[in-house]
Amino acid sequence: MTVLAIRDLTIRIAGRPLLEGAELAVDPGRKIGLVGRNGAGKSTLLRAVTGQLQPDGGEIRLAARARMTHVAQEAPGGSRNLLDTVLAADTERAALLAALDTEADGARLAEIHERLIAIRADSAPSRAAIVLAGLGFDAQAQARPVGEFSGGWRMRVALAQALFLEPDLLLLDEPTNHLDLEATIWLEGWLSRFSGAAIVVSHDRGLLQRCVDAIAHLDRQKITLYPGGFDNFVRIRTERAAQLAAQAEKVAAQRAHMQSFVDRFRAKATKARQAQSRLKALEKLPAIETVVEDAPTRFAFPEPSELAPPILGLSRVAIGYDGRPVLRELNLRLDQEDRVALLGANGNGKSTLAKLLAGRLAPISGEVQRDRRLKVGYFAQHQAEELDLSGTPLSHMQDALGPKATETQCRAQLARFGLDEERATTRIGALSGGEKARLLLALCTRDAPHLLILDEPTNHLDIDARDALVKALAGFGGAVVLITHDPDMVTLAADRLWLVADGSVSPFEGDLDDYRAHLAERARAARAGGAPADAGATRRDERRERAESRQALAPLRQRVAKVEAEMAKLQKEAALLERKLGDPDTYARFKAEDIAWATQRQGAIAKQVAALEEEWLELQEKLEAA
Repeated sequence: MTVLAIRDLTIRIAGRPLLEGAELAVDPGRKIGLVGRNGAGKSTLLRAVTGQLQPDGGEIRLAARARMTHVAQEAPGGSRNLLDTVLAADTERAALLAALDTEADGARLAEIHERLIAIRADSAPSRAAIVLAGLGFDAQAQARPVGEFSGGWRMRVALAQALFLEPDLLLLDEPTNHLDLEATIWLEGWLSRFSGAAIVVSHDRGLLQRCVDAIAHLDRQKITLYPGGFDNFVRIRTERAAQLAAQAEKVAAQRAHMQSFVDRFRAKATKARQAQSRLKALEKLPAIETVVEDAPTRFAFPEPSELAPPILGLSRVAIGYDGRPVLRELNLRLDQEDRVALLGANGNGKSTLAKLLAGRLAPISGEVQRDRRLKVGYFAQHQAEELDLSGTPLSHMQDALGPKATETQCRAQLARFGLDEERATTRIGALSGGEKARLLLALCTRDAPHLLILDEPTNHLDIDARDALVKALAGFGGAVVLITHDPDMVTLAADRLWLVADGSVSPFEGDLDDYRAHLAERARAARAGGAPADAGATRRDERRERAESRQALAPLRQRVAKVEAEMAKLQKEAALLERKLGDPDTYARFKAEDIAWATQRQGAIAKQVAALEEEWLELQEKLEAA
């Protein structure tokens, strides 16, 4: 038995086919991640499943008596408080409770009470409160009217309504877009424990790896189901692509051989029959569809100049608005090689700190020291709202770079972030959210900044673009301060964590797993109504010891990384010299002394690489011993 069956589904939008004969079956309790490139039709498919859109053909069938829910597209509002808003999502419970006040028949009252017990009506307020708390709403916030919250926070309430219902089938479309890191971590845990089936549309690679049983790939109007998480999906896709490419190459060779025969002997009477036979064989050869991958997504940050450390320092700084501090006693420094991720729930002051570091907010008190040559690139999602919808990426870049910049220079900077010739001249109002995010990245890095501040850069980027951003950050020569709800982005792009909490900022000694444990411990303490138990203190001590151990080993790890980088650079130079010296034209074009120098340099590189390899082995032995 399946909870949801999709058979031979066809959906067209404005005459363009999004799905043609698509099939998908969702079994009870199975969680499926739905992936595909932007515009492939993922959200459209969910709308068809919920009945908001009528398909052009095929069948969508929900199991009898199965309850399905999805996150409302419109954020809830009104004067009702958050807790009551979430409770009201369970319409059956609300109707049964209302019937208790009007029903006079004893037998009917007994049925109502039995049903209320079956749906756990008495525990509903506590379950709703737990969901709201996990999504960042404390007890005080839960008592406030929904209408007092911003659109992003109200979308969390909509998500809370869907999770609270615990349906047989849950549909989630980019559920982490309005969440902070803490709420994202909580949601991952909730989904892992959820007993119902789910279809999750997400660009969050970590969520798709940790929280689903299978990946449904929507591509070329079809849906293909792959077992396991996202990593397994990538592995299978890669293997299939290689197999298809090899098969296509084999068929192409067969076709070329037969076509050659046909072309040579078609006109000869003695060979006419064989030529005709070969033509028929050509027609019967399988039409292998080669895997035509889209152009790979690549980002590239301009390389900044070198500055002496520290590039920025804070001494007893207080920051806030209208003279009221949000954060106090900030004593922090940034060096050019730093990669820092800011932890802490929304509302704790992460974006406020980012504005101070970017020079967009003056301190209330204290001292901010900046290198006078420091250039800062600042990315924030709200900047998309400030774009001129009638302009183009090219016109925005021309305005940003000034009249001296040529059109070629402007286009080159846009191309660093995948905005090609066509998209560079597309009206901003017609760009997708991901394309606007790429434009903002291009704008904020136009001056080759020494410090890059990224406040939720991945909200509208697809999986490929997120991977491209991680790779670009790895090769960036400046400092990075990152605010993101994406745990994988934190793990891959940051090597230091700062915790923004309780009105201050302090280094968090540990990694993201330690932070997950910290959040779980804090939640347990909150439920218990007091301070963490001794076991929690022991875990904190263990985390501190692990952090101290990592800190002690940091110089060794840094030297290992430096040695590896030097070896890679030398090996690249050696390969270039080898190609040059192996090319006969080299000896005709260059002087004898140049060739002699190249040969000597080749030998010197070999000695340097050998010495570095010895050092690398010694360092590795020290690390293993430690």
